[in-house]
Amino acid sequence: MDVKKIQNAIEWMKNGGLVIVADDEDRESEGDMIGLGSKVTPENVNFMTKHARGLLCTPVSKEIAQKLNLHQMEQDNTDPYGTAFTISVDYKTTTTGISAYDRAATIKAITDPNSKPEDFFRPGHCFPLVALDDEIKQRNGHTEASIALAHLAGEPKVAYICEVMKSDGHMARRPQLKEVAKEYHLPFLTIAELQEYINREASSRSEFVNLPTEYGNFKIKSYGHGNVALIKGKIDPSHPVLTRVHSKCLTGDTFGSKRCDCGPQLHKAMQEIEKHGSGLIIYLNQEGRGIGLTNKLRAYALQDQGHDTYEANELLGFAPDERDYDVAAQIFKDLKIKSINLLTNNPDKIDQLNDDGIKINKRIPLEIQPNDIDLFYLQTKKKRFHHLLELKEAE
Repeated sequence: MDVKKIQNAIEWMKNGGLVIVADDEDRESEGDMIGLGSKVTPENVNFMTKHARGLLCTPVSKEIAQKLNLHQMEQDNTDPYGTAFTISVDYKTTTTGISAYDRAATIKAITDPNSKPEDFFRPGHCFPLVALDDEIKQRNGHTEASIALAHLAGEPKVAYICEVMKSDGHMARRPQLKEVAKEYHLPFLTIAELQEYINREASSRSEFVNLPTEYGNFKIKSYGHGNVALIKGKIDPSHPVLTRVHSKCLTGDTFGSKRCDCGPQLHKAMQEIEKHGSGLIIYLNQEGRGIGLTNKLRAYALQDQGHDTYEANELLGFAPDERDYDVAAQIFKDLKIKSINLLTNNPDKIDQLNDDGIKINKRIPLEIQPNDIDLFYLQTKKKRFHHLLELKEAE
């Protein structure tokens, strides 16, 4: 399967975009436009009602439905596919409730963790659907698929969906769904592809296992695709957790390269966490600031010709720093961690994690004494990447 296709669709949704998801051809054989509740806009609601044409609904997790007292519309559900409609609602600030602006406001309020049952009028013009707990592992419908996508995106388990119909009023089938996706530049995927992706993700993860190291005893867990978490001691999510988010550097971490400070930073972080008694290292598979090992070695060749690390990436057609920290944010959320004391010199890392909802309680510098080879590299990090470095000359 095309893993990147699913990952790109999730990233698209996190940025506020809509996708089209088709179910099995031997089921309803239809497709829905889907967006994340946390990213809803009046413009997208209007786009859905105009171009999808079906009934706009709001899938939610069972937990959110219970919190907001969204009771089943019919206790004796005779729908052949078990679609779990609740009582319809409008948010208390809406007027007619049916406008794109009012429906977007209601969906946003359902997503808000501070909302209470009394914040909604009943009945209304938004139609919540309750997803099963195991999402598409238990039921391969659009309700569960949309909540699975929200889960994968690290967002609240609320979505908004609308069946896609043809202009003549009949349901759009897979060929027409692909045409709509192409016309409006929307990612297209199937529930079967999403199920396969989730199964692969689950099989690539592990439980935490013991990892004795020269810096002390840690526990390690794989999060798939080369991303791992190392934990020391007992983590208390109610307090800021001492953390290092470290991007993979094979040459520095493993072979002890003197061209960078990556290996010494990783080892110093482990020492600091051992000294503290508890903490977390998230090790991300982002070799070469996200350009991969082969391209990093090509960048080294350009640096040997006199270019700095910033210029070398650009000459290869990449941004100076291609990394993002979305996977780190998902790992934090999986571990229920909301606030950290971060071992870093990188302001971009701080900004990205803040944007992903991780509170940086305190930045702890992680500066390494330059050696006779990496001083120019570190000067470039300070000057061009704005890393927070003092840079004492190499001894």
